[in-house]
Amino acid sequence: MTLAIFRVRMDPNNLDEYGRLAAEMSALAMTMPGYVSHKGYGAEDGENLVLVEFENEETMRRWGRDPRHAVAIGRASEFYLEYLFQVAEVTRENRFKR
Repeated sequence: MTLAIFRVRMDPNNLDEYGRLAAEMSALAMTMPGYVSHKGYGAEDGENLVLVEFENEETMRRWGRDPRHAVAIGRASEFYLEYLFQVAEVTRENRFKR
């Protein structure tokens, strides 16, 4: 499994447009072959984290090359004060569910 990790600080001046675009990209991501899941988290210091799971790196790269997603990526400077994008491979996994 491949994880795409986005750590961002939002520009508060464009949150409505970001919310609309983020919802559109979220819906699109869920239709992509190899997509597994995604979740977002907010920290007390204003940083947000989005964790996206893909079956493998190639399926993640296909998502990155999707033309609609590429347009959204090109708009990053409108929405973020800063961001960090990281890719990680899961080397081990343990699960428990009650």
